Amino acid sequence: MRELRIAAVGDVHLDESLRGSYRARLEGVEEHADVLLLAGDLTRHGTLEEARVVAEEFRDLPIPVVAVLGNHDHHSDLPAEIAALLSGAGITVLHDDSTVLDIDGVRLGVVGGKGFGGGYAGKCASDFGEPEIKAFVGHTKRIAERWRVALKELQADRRVVLSHYSPVKDTLHGEPLEIYPFLGSYLLAEAVDAEGADLIVHGHAHAGTEKGVTPGGVRVRNVALPVLGRAYGVYCL
Repeated sequence: MRELRIAAVGDVHLDESLRGSYRARLEGVEEHADVLLLAGDLTRHGTLEEARVVAEEFRDLPIPVVAVLGNHDHHSDLPAEIAALLSGAGITVLHDDSTVLDIDGVRLGVVGGKGFGGGYAGKCASDFGEPEIKAFVGHTKRIAERWRVALKELQADRRVVLSHYSPVKDTLHGEPLEIYPFLGSYLLAEAVDAEGADLIVHGHAHAGTEKGVTPGGVRVRNVALPVLGRAYGVYCL
């Protein structure tokens, strides 16, 4: 079975001022990777004008493009409209579900979604007390359960999880400890460890570090553009 090359980047934060600038950085991407994953925060403020720039930069690449949205992409309360616009440009947008790509006879399964926060084991929020706290934690729990089910049902030779928020704190080193609960949740890692995957990629933590691992041994990579310092990272499975 042939090796798969996974290109990934998040937090490109495109707007009108950057129109045309990212496309040039993707020249020849097909020589380095079989698929490109976008880990959310594709826009600055989640406007349709910004989403059109994203669509133009990533449309019609010679390899498939799979994306999730991030918190910035939700800022203008238009996530469905942004997802539809990107889908119209041929980009597969995941919402706590999955897609399977056939790459030269190898089935690559991608489970993905925005993810959410709450913190990490021993220093996390719990669904106790005010309704607002219960809603915050409950949102992450529901997402984690949808990921677990999607992974359980996925029929693929290789499995990747695409997220915006981080499932581990390994890749947050460099970020202030005070904001860890808003950068991700251990519940996401628990869901992936329960069903297994070959790789998790995420963004969101601009001051974090690239490499981490879940308690169950799944590789985690923070592909936020400020962390990578290059147009995309490539990871082999």
